[in-house]
Amino acid sequence: MAKDKITIQDIADSLGISRNTASKALNGVESIPDETRNKVIKKAIELKYKQFAFVDSESIMPIKPGNVALLTCNLPISSHFGSLLISGLEIKISSEGYNLSIHIVREADINTLSLPNNFDPSKVDGIICIEMFDKKYSEMICNVGIPTIFIDAAADVFYSDLKADLILMENEYGTYAVTKKLIDDGHTKLGFVGDYNHCKSFNERWDGFNRALAMSKIEINMSYCVIEEDRYFSEPNFMDRQLDKMKELPTAFVCANDFIAVSVMKALKKMNIQIPNDIAVCGFDDAPESRIVEPHLTTVHISNSEMGYIAADMLLSRIKTPTKPYQITHVKTELKFRESTGIKKTDVV
Repeated sequence: MAKDKITIQDIADSLGISRNTASKALNGVESIPDETRNKVIKKAIELKYKQFAFVDSESIMPIKPGNVALLTCNLPISSHFGSLLISGLEIKISSEGYNLSIHIVREADINTLSLPNNFDPSKVDGIICIEMFDKKYSEMICNVGIPTIFIDAAADVFYSDLKADLILMENEYGTYAVTKKLIDDGHTKLGFVGDYNHCKSFNERWDGFNRALAMSKIEINMSYCVIEEDRYFSEPNFMDRQLDKMKELPTAFVCANDFIAVSVMKALKKMNIQIPNDIAVCGFDDAPESRIVEPHLTTVHISNSEMGYIAADMLLSRIKTPTKPYQITHVKTELKFRESTGIKKTDVV
């Protein structure tokens, strides 16, 4: 009879390590060697432990001669987007004869512009960077001389600054389109929520928001916006405090992602404000939470797995032909209108 629920102890037992070691590896504790972390992550994927169930275990293949290193400041498998993205990446890379190794970039590495421990450039054929939003560190990686692709990038990076390929979702138009639809629906007091300096994607979403206002001849009112540094958004009651400080609330909030949008909705509910009757809210990502929160969240859908495949294709092509011109690719997004904006799908052209 199959076991219904996989635990950290199951992962530890299958690898012959302690439960404590397995737990630390999954949570990105710095003291765990990268080799051990990779083994634990692969086993978690294989056993379909919690969020790792998003990743296709059939993509896990024996280590092969080629090696692609994934560099990240935050373990992306812990999110829905990251899980599906990694799945697409690994399936494609493994099918082409490469092993995917994961290396966590610590704050100390960024401050000293150093590569992670156990990262041996002589044994790496290509680099994939996810959640790497420091401009100087990104430029340092480009100068290592290994074919590299960034999935998203630092907000202040000009495309020409990177000696690497770059893939993003279509951020600007997605946010422009949803903002323009809110304006067409009668909203003239709109606020943006999110740190537009956090990453290139957030920056492009901010541009899309501003473009929609400008095209409709609406002047942006910064008092309706919450644009503090991204690190504050995860603090308890942060959004409550920000909305409470506003002398007047807008009639619609356009949020940089769904995580932020859900926190805005929670804060509004505490204030007894009705969504969308009093204030409309929309996000970006189409995360599972967008379909669970009440009312269901209007958002912009990202093709997660497909982005992984495309990124892998771009990197493998770069490995084969290092001298070809660098590519900047935007993958098309799709609007998902739900109850949080009061706009019916039938109203969308």
